[in-house]
Amino acid sequence: MPLSDAIPALLVLADGTTYRGWSFGATGTAIGEVVFNTGMTGYQEVLTDPSYCGQIVIFTYPELGNTGVNPLDEESEGPQVEGAIARNICHQPSNWRSTQSLPDYLKQHQVPGIYGIDTRALTRKIRMFGAMNGGISTSILDEAELLEKVQAAPNMKGLNLVRKVTTPTIYEWSDPTDATWEFNPVGVANSEGSFTVVALDFGIKRNILRRLAAYGCRVIVVPAHTSTEEILKYNPDGIFLSNGPGDPSTVTEGIETAKALLSAEKPIFGICMGHQILGHALGAETFKLKFGHRGLNQPAGLQQRIEITSQNHSFAIDPDSLPHTQVEISHLNLNDRTVAGLRHKSLPVFSVQYHPEASPGPHDADYLFEQFVQSMQATKRD
Repeated sequence: MPLSDAIPALLVLADGTTYRGWSFGATGTAIGEVVFNTGMTGYQEVLTDPSYCGQIVIFTYPELGNTGVNPLDEESEGPQVEGAIARNICHQPSNWRSTQSLPDYLKQHQVPGIYGIDTRALTRKIRMFGAMNGGISTSILDEAELLEKVQAAPNMKGLNLVRKVTTPTIYEWSDPTDATWEFNPVGVANSEGSFTVVALDFGIKRNILRRLAAYGCRVIVVPAHTSTEEILKYNPDGIFLSNGPGDPSTVTEGIETAKALLSAEKPIFGICMGHQILGHALGAETFKLKFGHRGLNQPAGLQQRIEITSQNHSFAIDPDSLPHTQVEISHLNLNDRTVAGLRHKSLPVFSVQYHPEASPGPHDADYLFEQFVQSMQATKRD
């Protein structure tokens, strides 16, 4: 698209910093917490990940949209972000799987974006001063007016966004990872039997469901507010606590449910928000990170084993608040030494702060799904 046809757009941060660029996607105004993702691929999976609800995502990789979008790469029903920020945008994608350009896709789903700004300088600012609210607009080009709207928006700390993204109804998922894309055929083939898993949906990604199904699980997805009694009616072999957006400490119903499910002594596996919910259920506290972890190459590990992981979160568990007589830290984020994994000392319960299903990202941690299945096998035998 020639710049002569481009629509001007404005980005304003809560501290008053402004950036002028050009619109892609929908026109209008979007307000959200401005965060950055360092992945070089997987923009469609990022945009459709419910964990990004309430956020405007800076893509640090300078080219966005080169491979277009397609229905198979969506992690939910559509984009979950409030807006997108890029250096350069491709309006004519070139990829055999592409069915639509990224700008047309975002326009269809009413998601505004801004491009043509210095994303490197913007990312450095967020790293230095922390994630903060911001606004993108094509209709409000007066900096003071847009700043007023940005400063009136609620902060992510204290915000319960799970209510916006959880499923309204119970449903069953049975589609495994497509054989074309299966990256652990040996592990999947070695999975014995079929297990019923109830997944609490705090904002679950489709690829998590595919990985569970690939390992032989019948997955029943339930809303985040589902009671313990309702969950246990399915006589599940295991419980899965999903990823999701917002402040985990505000998801009080989920925390209480997880606490009650611990008493059932069934295998429990938590990812991201589910990891934090489990931490709260065990008596720990969470805190907000300065700018969070969002990317595909975050090192995590402990005791001489390192995994390169996909991460997307704003909050972390406070290690000093953990009941160390009951749980142990199984993984640390090796960039900043924050808690990246927990394991219960006497129950078949564990969780990780990162995304073993990747999508996008590396597959180093896929073994955790296998581990979950093995814990269900062991519990069934007992």
